[in-house]
Amino acid sequence: MSKKTNADSRVLRELLETTADLSAYGLVSKADMARMKALCEAPPAYPPQRVVAIRTQVARMSQQVFASMLNVSVSTVQKWESPTAEKHPSGAAAKLLQIVETRGIEAIFA
Repeated sequence: MSKKTNADSRVLRELLETTADLSAYGLVSKADMARMKALCEAPPAYPPQRVVAIRTQVARMSQQVFASMLNVSVSTVQKWESPTAEKHPSGAAAKLLQIVETRGIEAIFA
């Protein structure tokens, strides 16, 4: 784990802790606290089968259209879905997949 990642994790933990304290004093609403938790949590791992399931069952899109919606190349989606490839969604792409998985593809259009 890099120094930047450690620092980022520490900042997010402290931000979440501060928000929880403010919430305990009634200065942050429950809805805002839930949003903060969602923003601070790391997206889950996305193995190839899960990416395929999100694309075909949740988004109901071809690889080409799905890639366009996530602003990645078709090749990237193909690698994510390949059991032999070592490439997996991370960062912003993983967060977008999490949003599509939980709220549907419509959530990234709003």
